[in-house]
Amino acid sequence: MEAQVKTKWVLDPTHSEVSFKVKHMMISTLTGYFEKFEGDVETENDQFTNAEVEFTIDVDSINTNNPDRDGHLKSDDFFNSADFPKVTFKSKSFDGAKLLGDLTIRDVTKEIVLDVDFNGVAVDPYGQTKAGFEVTGAINRKDYKLSWSAVTEAGNIVVSDNVKLVMSVQFIKQ
Repeated sequence: MEAQVKTKWVLDPTHSEVSFKVKHMMISTLTGYFEKFEGDVETENDQFTNAEVEFTIDVDSINTNNPDRDGHLKSDDFFNSADFPKVTFKSKSFDGAKLLGDLTIRDVTKEIVLDVDFNGVAVDPYGQTKAGFEVTGAINRKDYKLSWSAVTEAGNIVVSDNVKLVMSVQFIKQ
């Protein structure tokens, strides 16, 4: 039996974005981004089923368009980027639509399922083969010790526990 040849794909950060959405005061949604991240995929087929995915996010690259808030998010109330500078994800399985893996934030690792839309493969004007994906999911931030909380005088929760993850990612075939 021949060993299956694996194809490696590396994240193209200039054509990718990693964002999160969280309700603020339960009346509006705040979107934030991570500006530095890397990832790679190893696959045995063109549909990416059973692909092995690894992804790393640089916590200090968080950007919510508010430097004070970004500083608070990097503090021990949330990510504690001084002690835990990276968020990591390592896949366990991928069936073409659901990506199962371990997400580590701070010193907490939990299994999550992400929904994946595979947008296909295309060759860019420079001859590079690229694959695109839309990845979504949700976590409870308190499961990962992102536990700061406050309540307004009217009783509104300032930051929701539920955080939506939204990633548009493109990978370059190596």
